Amino acid sequence: MPVRSPFLVLATATALVLAGCSSAGDGAAEAGPPQSGGTLKFALAVDPTCLDPQQFGLNASLNVGRQIVDSLTDQDPKTGEIKPWLAESWTVDDAATSFTFTLRDGATFSDGTPVDAAAVKTNFDAIVKLGAKAQLAGTYLAGYRSATVVDPKTVRVDFAAPSAQFLQATSTMSLGLLSASTAAKTAEQRCQGDLVGSGPFVLKKYTPNQGVTLARRTGYAWPSSLAEHKGEAYLDGIEYKIVPESGVRTGTLQSGQIDGATDIPPQDEARFDGNGFQLLVRGNPGIPFNLAANTSKPILADEQVRLAVQKALNRTEIVQTALSDKYRSATSALAKSTPGWNDQSAALKFDQDGAKKLLDADGWAPGPGGIRQKAGRKLSVDVIYNLAFPPSQTILELAQQQLKAVGIELRLRQLTTGELTAAQATGDFDFLWFNVTRADPDILRTIFSTKYANRSQLKPGPLDTALDQQVATLDDAKRTQSVAEAQKLIVTDHAYQIPIVELSQVIGLSEKVRGLRFEASSRLSFYDTWLGK
Repeated sequence: MPVRSPFLVLATATALVLAGCSSAGDGAAEAGPPQSGGTLKFALAVDPTCLDPQQFGLNASLNVGRQIVDSLTDQDPKTGEIKPWLAESWTVDDAATSFTFTLRDGATFSDGTPVDAAAVKTNFDAIVKLGAKAQLAGTYLAGYRSATVVDPKTVRVDFAAPSAQFLQATSTMSLGLLSASTAAKTAEQRCQGDLVGSGPFVLKKYTPNQGVTLARRTGYAWPSSLAEHKGEAYLDGIEYKIVPESGVRTGTLQSGQIDGATDIPPQDEARFDGNGFQLLVRGNPGIPFNLAANTSKPILADEQVRLAVQKALNRTEIVQTALSDKYRSATSALAKSTPGWNDQSAALKFDQDGAKKLLDADGWAPGPGGIRQKAGRKLSVDVIYNLAFPPSQTILELAQQQLKAVGIELRLRQLTTGELTAAQATGDFDFLWFNVTRADPDILRTIFSTKYANRSQLKPGPLDTALDQQVATLDDAKRTQSVAEAQKLIVTDHAYQIPIVELSQVIGLSEKVRGLRFEASSRLSFYDTWLGK
């Protein structure tokens, strides 16, 4: 059965809600035709830490990795449809357990070896071998049984259970292809930049906490079918500079020392909206920033408390105070730009009186300092977080104030990335503040299924059933129904997750930067980018 997208109906239904996803310089006819040459200087807010896209899920890492690796397929950011790239066609069996890809001719890795069926098998086998180090790629290959080389141009990938999400996963850089020589390297060597990909740029140098240098690959001629041109990239190279301080990052952009920068703070957006600059903005699909409840903790095991927290938060105030109009309030367990999003905003409406009534009925009485008590226990919970998204501190402080107004104490625990990972592993938290980006609703299964991460410590039940059903069918209508049911169970019925705000990528650029675009997961693609006058 030929398949282009197992979820096209849901993708097209949400296409119109994507924010600002046009490429840099769109509509600028005065710029003339694209020009080759020049090195783009681009600032990242954090160090990539690990450059291997098959291992690391940090935006900074993937914004580099996308330029080095190509993928079997690509996903149209406007419609969600899966399009050809290294694979020119594919078929999926009716059970969604077997995927057969026919590869295009001529593609090679930068060491000259071919991108063939054997290379695909080597990559997928190596990702599975990486285990937990393959942060995103490992979840995309959950249930992977084997890859079979049918012939040099044809590879079949088999799963032990239905995996309707896999076709979309092949469009991500996390399943992007690296050479067999790279697969043989240690995980640490790969993280530090010992990578050979098939993409339009090659890695020249990585100095941790300082920068990354890429150079145009000579002879590249197999871009995605979504690309605006064919042949080599326009840019001679890209120099990424690591600039954590937002004021320094925006200052160097405004002074012309760099051509672009990620993570423009809300308070600085106006400086780059015109006046020789441009803003490139797109909302992230996937799971919005939220308070994920650890239901193994006594207080948050109480569903009425979780529902009260959900009602007590004024998301509109949070967005208007801490962010800008480039961001939106969360309306479900999925961001609105995610295929399969289902509106649960009625359950997320600010209702302070409703929150108080729930807590009153549940036996939580007002206590000293305005914090409620029950059977001698204070209604006090903590939230663990880090500042990978800098406005998190302000957002959580506002949430803290709003919850105190109904008698709930929210204690903020800022942790390092390592500390945060350790706390999640041991369950040492009440709420976890996080988001995850993916342009497919199966992200809910990898977070909330009791068979996978299960950060909320849920028990098997109807949510598992809905999450299993959505990944087991290629029927759009059936998958739509199961995904909607999962969102209702997570948010409206049980408040396992308390969504607050959708993340947006806000990129500041010089007006001379043209053709920079977001791919479907809101990471950057520099293949069509060029520098005007």
